[in-house]
Amino acid sequence: MAIFLDNMNIQNTIEAAVIKGFKSIYNTDITNVEFQATRKDFEGDITIVVFAFLRFVKGNPVQIGTTIGEYLKEHITEVTDFNVVKGFLNLVISDTTFMSDFNEIYANTSLGIIAPSHTEKAEMVEYSSPNTNKPLHLGHVRNNLLGYSIAEIIAASGKKVYKTQIINDRGIHICKSMLAWEKFAPNGSDGKKETPENTGLKGDKLVGNYYVKFDQEYKKEVAELVTNGSSEENAKKQAPLLLEAQEMLLKWEAGDEKVVGLWKIMNQWVYDGFAVTYKALGVNFDKNYYESNTYLLGKDVVATGLKSGVFFKKNDGSVWIDLTEDGLDEKIVLRSDGTAVYMTQDIGTAIERFKDYALDALTYTVGNEQDYHFKVLFLILKKLGFEWAENLHHLSYGMVDLPSGKMKSREGTVVDADDLMAEMVNTAQEISESLGKLEDYSNEEKESLYKIIGLGALKYYILKVDPKKRILFDPKESIDFNGNTGPFIQYTYARIQSILRKADFDFSTVIPSKAEVSLHPKEKDVIKILQQYPETVQLAAKNHSPALIANYTYELVKTYNSFYQSVPILGSENMEEKILRTRLSKKVSDTIKSGFNLLGIDVPERM
Repeated sequence: MAIFLDNMNIQNTIEAAVIKGFKSIYNTDITNVEFQATRKDFEGDITIVVFAFLRFVKGNPVQIGTTIGEYLKEHITEVTDFNVVKGFLNLVISDTTFMSDFNEIYANTSLGIIAPSHTEKAEMVEYSSPNTNKPLHLGHVRNNLLGYSIAEIIAASGKKVYKTQIINDRGIHICKSMLAWEKFAPNGSDGKKETPENTGLKGDKLVGNYYVKFDQEYKKEVAELVTNGSSEENAKKQAPLLLEAQEMLLKWEAGDEKVVGLWKIMNQWVYDGFAVTYKALGVNFDKNYYESNTYLLGKDVVATGLKSGVFFKKNDGSVWIDLTEDGLDEKIVLRSDGTAVYMTQDIGTAIERFKDYALDALTYTVGNEQDYHFKVLFLILKKLGFEWAENLHHLSYGMVDLPSGKMKSREGTVVDADDLMAEMVNTAQEISESLGKLEDYSNEEKESLYKIIGLGALKYYILKVDPKKRILFDPKESIDFNGNTGPFIQYTYARIQSILRKADFDFSTVIPSKAEVSLHPKEKDVIKILQQYPETVQLAAKNHSPALIANYTYELVKTYNSFYQSVPILGSENMEEKILRTRLSKKVSDTIKSGFNLLGIDVPERM
């Protein structure tokens, strides 16, 4: 990562001086200089890697570094001192340069965030994409947080972004919930079959209960068939409930009025329930796609691909693609009866999206169990000749486990997203009350703060981990006011707001870069890390990794807290120092808020 990001002039100046110095001292032409951040145990602000020069000049790296350091100190005012450790030349940069850099940072109210361009092509980010037979669970929480955050980060990098989901609202699993409700639903308070209205239960939870109920009754039927002499394999295929569900699916596909009517009613219950969860989680979408509208897409593309030789037909009439030369295998795209498979739908849906929007790229936020599926999908689209297939990305992520173990939705052992969020808020309340710092808060202020802390802890704990890694999520561990946690960062933000409220002087005054102000090393450390924020946003967008933003924010807070503990801010007797340190604090809090906004996390004004 570059050292001076808001003001590259100093790095450019040093590079030009080193190139000139090599010519003058060694009569040797070099074209570039390798920089890196100075290690914390060395004195200095920018480090030049001397080893890189050995291919141009033979000699002792320490001596070469010393010679170049003396040249820089003599010829450019920005370098005030230097030291050489083995093959690394550590340069001390003048306080004047740091002041100039910070004044530029402070004046940049956008913090280096680039407004999305509406003239260029956009990127679409797909996330959530739930089934309409059960509520959202812990796995969906990680999916939604990752998808929403990376969409925000890509937008902050200067690109137009569309957030979308494809709702899996058809298939045998949907019919299982519908059939179980038809057969087993008791009457509600109004004497009619139970509904969200007459039970007070969220619609997604109500439908999910019947998905579980189907599995329970199905297992009973299987057991009874086995008892009566059937093999377990046949019993699972011939259980009356499963046969009824399959018949219901055929009726749905045929447009049966009664089945389609029930399907619309129960799906709406689920959509209403999802909306409540999404709002609580703080995520949203620009466009919803529905599998019931897209499941036939792609068949015409397969027909075209057959003619061009991308696909081939087997003797039974099924259509395949041979990817063995690409290190994969053969993949079916149409069954022998002409029906589509998921791959066919995904091919058609991807093409549809690029038709709907002026897209340049498309990111799928899907668990790593689908890694192979997306390798195949992207490769097929490339072979079909779509240039944009080069810009398809699978944001693959690991599963989330709890200390209690794995989740199974059919058995009703999933960790419900709503329940998890409620637990996080309750845990935040317990810990906050035990610390005893909220005596002067109204009940409304307390409730708001518990939610900010609880959900912030959940989101940060999940997003600070590289998406590819599996997570063991411990709710209580995540709500800790020390360490790499959301509440720790939120507390630092609130502390800075307290400092700013107490400042009884105008700290908007710009301290001239040439003012006689001697910077404390901790002040320089804060300026250095503030300079890294814009590039961190760009790197996070490029790598599709909110973890880079989360961990940058933590490092910023650690650096600021070290500064806070080392020097007086409002207690300084020197007004220029007081103004500078208050301005530094303000910029740190602005950057924390910006970083947390990209993660979908709120920050409290007091805590």
